[in-house]
Formats: sequence, C-alpha cells, structure tokens
Amino acid sequence: QVQLVESGGGLVQAGGSLRLSCAATGRTFSTYSMAWFRQAPGKEREFVAAINWIGSSTYYADSVKGRFTISRDNTKNSVYLQMNSLKPEDAAVYYCAAAKFLSPIATITQYAYWGQGTQVTVSS
Repeated sequence: QVQLVESGGGLVQAGGSLRLSCAATGRTFSTYSMAWFRQAPGKEREFVAAINWIGSSTYYADSVKGRFTISRDNTKNSVYLQMNSLKPEDAAVYYCAAAKFLSPIATITQYAYWGQGTQVTVSS
C-alpha cells in the first residue's frame, strides 16, 4: 500500500518554473515506478512523465520533453517534477501516481495509487 501527497503547485508566469514534490508512505516505495499526470478543466487526465523504480530510466510526454524533469529520491520516499519554461497550456491539476512496474510507463490504468493533486496555474 502506498499513499501519496503532492505539494509545490501554485501560480507562475509563463516562462517561469515550479518544482512539484510527491511524498510517499510505505516501506516498498522503491519498488514502484512513479509518474506525474495532469488534468485540465474539461479534459481527460494525461500522462506527463514517469521514472522507473531506481531512477535510471525516464519517459516524457512530447509536450513537456526538454522542459520538465522527473526525479526521485528513494531515501526520502519522494518523487519530483521540475517544470521549466512553463506555458499557459501546462496549467492543470498535477497528480502523482505509483505503479507496481519496474519500467516507466505512460498507461494510466497501470497506476494503482494516486495522490490528491496539486494545482498549477500559469498566467500569460
């Protein structure tokens, strides 16, 4: 069982940066692949980035590649999303998720555990 709590969302101007954090409880955090998804109003939840259990492999949506970086610290049971060069279209509620997979994956249905989300607002 893994419980996830996101933090770090807020209001930022276009071109700015934010760093999201996700703190996990549970002794088996390091055995899960972790990911960030986002959901804008009126849209489906979409994949943003994923990282494998040890942090050696990552995977990004094309829309954020080169601007966002996912990382994890298994000693702190945490995963992070560094977001740079933010655009108004990045505005959404960002969710942290955990999957019992060794590789980073984008398939939303594979993620069994979810946080409550953190709001990111980008002003133009």
